Amino acid sequence: MATTKKNVRTGKPTVTQSSGNVFADLGFANPEQEQLKADLTLQIYLTLKARGLTQAKAGELLGIKQPHVSSLMRGRSGTFSVGRLMEFLTALGQDVEITLRPTGKQHGEMSVTLG
Repeated sequence: MATTKKNVRTGKPTVTQSSGNVFADLGFANPEQEQLKADLTLQIYLTLKARGLTQAKAGELLGIKQPHVSSLMRGRSGTFSVGRLMEFLTALGQDVEITLRPTGKQHGEMSVTLG
């Protein structure tokens, strides 16, 4: 994805190529973690929609109050940790798998594969 801005001097549009992580592009402190939380939250949303659960019933299954389910359904992971979001997915009947492998880079990457 790319963003377009106008060049201050020329007035012509300039395009900046995305890094692939909107949180990095916006300057978040931990962009990989934020992207991971967003991916997990999306999977929670998709799972709840596919199962046709009410927010109240989802809250019972996840052990949280309905307003927190509402926040998740709007893409807001709030203060939930990555671990807690993974627990929600397992409570919804999803398997969560973590794969670790060495990288040749200075810093590794986090990702979610939805299956």
